[in-house]
Amino acid sequence: MFSYILIVLISIISLWTLGYHSKKSLHILQLEGYKSNQYKQWISDNKSRAFNPVAKSGEIKKPLVMTDRAKRLFSMIMGINGLLMAAFLTVFILITGSPILYGVLLVFFVACIGILYIVQPYITMIANILMEPVEKNINNGFYRSAQKKVQQYEDLIVVGITGSFGKTSTKFISNAIAGGAFNSRTTPSSYNTPMGISKVINNEVLPEDEVFIVEMGARNPGDIKELCQLVHPSIGVLTSIGPTHLETFKNIETIMKTKYELIESLPVDGVGIFNYDNEYVKKLADKTAKKKMLYGLNYSEKLDLYADDIEVYELGTSFTIYEKNGNSVKCTTKLLGKHNISNILAGACVGKALGMSLEQIANIIPSIEPIEHRLNIINPGTGIIIIDDAFNSNPVGAKAALETLGQFNSGKRIIVTPGMVELGEDEYKENYIFGQEISKVCDVAILVGEKRTQPIREGLLKMGFPEKSLIVVNSLNEASDKIAELAVPGDVILFENDLPDTYSEV
Repeated sequence: MFSYILIVLISIISLWTLGYHSKKSLHILQLEGYKSNQYKQWISDNKSRAFNPVAKSGEIKKPLVMTDRAKRLFSMIMGINGLLMAAFLTVFILITGSPILYGVLLVFFVACIGILYIVQPYITMIANILMEPVEKNINNGFYRSAQKKVQQYEDLIVVGITGSFGKTSTKFISNAIAGGAFNSRTTPSSYNTPMGISKVINNEVLPEDEVFIVEMGARNPGDIKELCQLVHPSIGVLTSIGPTHLETFKNIETIMKTKYELIESLPVDGVGIFNYDNEYVKKLADKTAKKKMLYGLNYSEKLDLYADDIEVYELGTSFTIYEKNGNSVKCTTKLLGKHNISNILAGACVGKALGMSLEQIANIIPSIEPIEHRLNIINPGTGIIIIDDAFNSNPVGAKAALETLGQFNSGKRIIVTPGMVELGEDEYKENYIFGQEISKVCDVAILVGEKRTQPIREGLLKMGFPEKSLIVVNSLNEASDKIAELAVPGDVILFENDLPDTYSEV
């Protein structure tokens, strides 16, 4: 009798341990947007982290959030684990006869539990696949409810914003400008998926809202079209096209086609707004027959709005906005970097499309606050200035961040970066170039993650960057320790990108 009680106790403890371990796999799956194919690829690329039962998770930047979906999926995972454990237990009880056989089978039973523990990533993926029809049905209900609500608000003007980069900043800037004349609402943070936007519509959009500004993200062809079918934008902004998410898009042409779904979805009397400085966006703008507005810093003779007389300071930027008709206004902003001038121009175009005057728009620009983790200055009062550009990184944004860092001359210029990701075949090349650009501006380079930052190191050393000023660490905590040793009042530290937990090398 005692032997059976022992095996039941082992089963209960093992099931609890499996539940704890499965949450690690669930966390990664959540970070991958519950996409089974992407999660499967993560397992393939991170076998030691995925299957090593004692592997350390390192510092967690974005912890697992037990949403309703996560709870349903966790229940399915534990259901599968429970059924397998019950099967093991049943076989054990049926076969056990003699004490000798009991010992052998006990070892075999524990070994089966150990294997089950190791393969939790696959159990998690199987559970996710089994739950996909259920989640799809639930999501369709939220989507249809949001779609119906938007259609009921006939006077609501919807502005869609998409691009490879710059869309979140442009969204908040556009909302600040539109808010000067209208009851304007926008999607928070980086809510840019059908479910995220549906949640905002169902819970937050009100009858008195006049303008709804929506950021539209995409990882696969058809994603933007699906979002347009949800919100029906009448104004569409295309901020940029570049080598991001190439792991799913594969090439620039597919990205162009996907982003252009926003312009194709606009009504006949809709307005397309294009960043004419971007070579790929320029091509799409040139082929567009619908009403359009062009903005940028170059090709001024073709633009509806352009900026000139740009002066970048340590704590802000001044510039002049010109209209095609010759009208102009001088502006100042707390935002840093020329790329943010481009984002402001996009927001100004939105304001113009809504019927605002250039003077109205210019009066709002000085009050636009920097967006968290997107090239904003932090002064902690220690005499050391921090430039926080940790949200994301791409070739254009990284260059702008280095230009901003280059404006400071009081002390050492230090960069902390894990490099850029999701650039497909261009990732090595772009990070190598990034390393070369760092060498022209920085006195100290702290690289986070030995494997991923290899091309940055090579680019730095190729340009003759001193090896003693090149520091490689495994985590952001280690980087902070190095900064504490090196930094003194007067120094400026740029945090360029902060990779999600899926990219951790620890």
